[in-house]
Amino acid sequence: MYDKLDFIQEKYDELSIKVSDPDVINNQAVWQKHVKEMAAMEPIVNKYKEYKKTKGEIGDTKEMLDEGGLDDELKEMAKAELSELEEKIETLGNELKILLLPKDPNDDKNVILEVRAGTGGEEAGLFGSDLLRMYMRYAERRGWKTEMMEVNDTGIGGIKEAVILIKGHGAYSRLKYESGVHRVQRVPETESSGRIHTSAATVAVLPEIDDVEVDLNPNDVRVDVYRASGNGGQCVNTTDSAVRLTHMPTGLVVTCQDEKSQLKNKEKAFKVLRSRLYDAKIQEQNKEISAERKSQVGSGDRSERIRTYNFPQGRVSDHRIGLTLYKLDYFLDGDLDEIIDALITSDQAEKMKNF
Repeated sequence: MYDKLDFIQEKYDELSIKVSDPDVINNQAVWQKHVKEMAAMEPIVNKYKEYKKTKGEIGDTKEMLDEGGLDDELKEMAKAELSELEEKIETLGNELKILLLPKDPNDDKNVILEVRAGTGGEEAGLFGSDLLRMYMRYAERRGWKTEMMEVNDTGIGGIKEAVILIKGHGAYSRLKYESGVHRVQRVPETESSGRIHTSAATVAVLPEIDDVEVDLNPNDVRVDVYRASGNGGQCVNTTDSAVRLTHMPTGLVVTCQDEKSQLKNKEKAFKVLRSRLYDAKIQEQNKEISAERKSQVGSGDRSERIRTYNFPQGRVSDHRIGLTLYKLDYFLDGDLDEIIDALITSDQAEKMKNF
């Protein structure tokens, strides 16, 4: 590990000299590339400098104790300081290991998030709408932007399915843990006897993929246009603005009618299609090399759950890490960081086992 850290620091120092070179500064493409590399290395370099400084302080303190000549009070102070430094060096070592873990290349990307009603009829659609709002509120709290890509509502406030684009640095790194089946336990408004129902909705989180990352042959895609359906308004049911894409080799279908412009709907639909094709490719690769990653969505059955939202008890439970919080209202209002932070920590701990 320390050989790797030394190499990173040497590389960082080399780049520091290069970005100050007038010839490099004049070549903005090269300069920006070096600056980006340095920015990626900087957290590791700073943490390693702190580690080496602490290591030196431990050596100095031990040397002072070994030499003797200290009165009892100073000796106790030195021992206490040594104990603190040794705790600190252990913490810094673990933090360095985390920083050196292989980074998901998609972590800094925007997110295409899909919510679909699963088991539970109309109540599942209403819960899906609650989840969609929850993620939009979370994005707002993080300072990210959201853009509706497609929504198919139930007419009573619920959704059959919805797709949103979430734009923000590191959006995928935090939201990727939300993929899976979410289960809700509550008394539906339509339930006169007060009986608790269990319903489910599925969430899929896909990184937004650039054109160059997926080999998408336009000849493999059938494009159909049709009149948008909705609650009226300009262009609805009057022009063929809605777009349906069918990727013939895989059978994947993407629709988009959110925009009044057929061209904009087509652009959005292709964006979703690229991300779904990329995700399918990654899942296929992971099936071949590891059983670690399961299908993001599953069947939508209530038993295939990653999280349960229990309204009578006001709790939310994440079943992957065994964490339960009794603040469901805050959670549904987008206060997700406590569980997401715990999921990230758990994921890092698992990866560190093989470090």
